Amino acid sequence: MSFVWVILGFMLLVIGGEFLVRASVALSFKLSISKFVIGMTVVSFATSAPELLVSLNAALSGSPAIAINNVVGSNIANIGLVLGITAIVGSIAVDKTFYKLNWPSMMLFSIALYYCLYNDNQLIFWEGLLLFFALIAFLYILLRQAKKDTAVEEVDETLAIVSYFKITLWLLIGGAALYFGSEWLVDGAINMASIFGVSEAVISVSVIAIGTSVPELAASVIAAAKKEKAISLGNLIGSNIFNIGSVLGLTSMIKTIPITEPQILTRDIFWMIAFSAVLIPLILIPKQHQISRSNGFVLLLGYGMFIFLVFTQ
Repeated sequence: MSFVWVILGFMLLVIGGEFLVRASVALSFKLSISKFVIGMTVVSFATSAPELLVSLNAALSGSPAIAINNVVGSNIANIGLVLGITAIVGSIAVDKTFYKLNWPSMMLFSIALYYCLYNDNQLIFWEGLLLFFALIAFLYILLRQAKKDTAVEEVDETLAIVSYFKITLWLLIGGAALYFGSEWLVDGAINMASIFGVSEAVISVSVIAIGTSVPELAASVIAAAKKEKAISLGNLIGSNIFNIGSVLGLTSMIKTIPITEPQILTRDIFWMIAFSAVLIPLILIPKQHQISRSNGFVLLLGYGMFIFLVFTQ
């Protein structure tokens, strides 16, 4: 029965990703801002909702390892698994906004999270508040910068005449599908993993993280297949920033999150920072300003190594 829930959850997440991509492109016409920014705000927030719900429930129910490892594991999966598969589907062009704002912001959020956890082995209210306000500042700068972007992008012109009602309906359908799909997928995966006696930390950084990253995978692969490459990259970078700033930020503001599993600080978080940092050399070598199919295979191989270490160490 657990396997059935996993399959049903995956199907709902694919449907949710499709509706979110449609709504995002249509919304970019209405607001006259770039698809990249839409991907980093609307889509990123919606696809980060499963992480928020899982982490908040875990923290309130006395399972802090799941709360932190879910986000750390999800951020690793977003780069290694999701971006890797998306790049294999089709190479992704990278614009200057990635170097000037998005990648540096993702690195700063990642390092800030490490410092907050390393400092006192917990994430407290004030640290969560700081992370959340940093997210608001990032979005403010992003939207201000978007107004200066006058580049014309090729998109599905039929979405230009979609009404606000239909856009809202698509967002609601997409959000609901992502919520229930993630619930079913994660619950089914936890039951399957528990049968093999896997620890809570291992489940959260691998099974749950992959489960809550499926929305990003669905949205990004669908966007890449439709040539909406800006949304593919923007969604992933934005989701990683949202995961730290909103998911852990809001969760720790409601309840302090202590470190209960040492490997979070000795292994997992360094993998998260490394996957973020390696994007720059991958983009510049061998072909500049592009995440190629070969880069996608490298990221996917790296993620496979991480999962292997998680289950064997």
